[in-house]
Amino acid sequence: MNMQLIQLLALAGIAVYLIFKLRGVLGTRDGHEGPRADLAKPVNTRPTFEVIEGGPDEDITDHAAEGSEAANALLGMKLAEPSFAVTDFLQGSKGAYEMILMAFENGDLESVRSFLSDDVYEAFASVVEARKEQGLSIEVEFIGVRETGLMGASFNPVDSRGEVDVRFVCELISAVRDANGEIVEGNETEVKRQRDVWTFGRTMGSTDPNWQLVATGE
Repeated sequence: MNMQLIQLLALAGIAVYLIFKLRGVLGTRDGHEGPRADLAKPVNTRPTFEVIEGGPDEDITDHAAEGSEAANALLGMKLAEPSFAVTDFLQGSKGAYEMILMAFENGDLESVRSFLSDDVYEAFASVVEARKEQGLSIEVEFIGVRETGLMGASFNPVDSRGEVDVRFVCELISAVRDANGEIVEGNETEVKRQRDVWTFGRTMGSTDPNWQLVATGE
């Protein structure tokens, strides 16, 4: 056996050894086999952002001045019910405002009874009944809510009762007709702007997710 053949056999043996060594370290892959579990773990498991303890909650400070009575009340609500979000609440309040306002104008309070406190329901019902007695009817078209803003908030840590004052500015068309069909108030073609401040209340952390209208004002 000459020297050149001996060198080739030696190199072949080294190559075979390296192949088995690499398989022992990397394993084998067939088709679309998933990555090994130890290689799939990220090198750095720290989150991509850090929450600074004691920092302002922008969900609150976007709507109430930091350190104000309203902001502290909202914070109390969040501590009592971590899933509560001020921004989401205000967004949802617009739908509640339209639903309740239209039910009142149309004299259909039973459809929104669960969203009204007893006092508000009785006050609305007395107005609806007075309209009926006078033979008045209302034609109303809701155009939309143009502005919404948080005006105030309160929270009682004893019973976890929270209340939020919300200002609404909406546009609608309304006309009040008498028993003869004559318009006695409003205009059937004129868009008017209406401003209201409504107070919604709820026991934070309760299983009932619905807020109730507990007071109205301007």
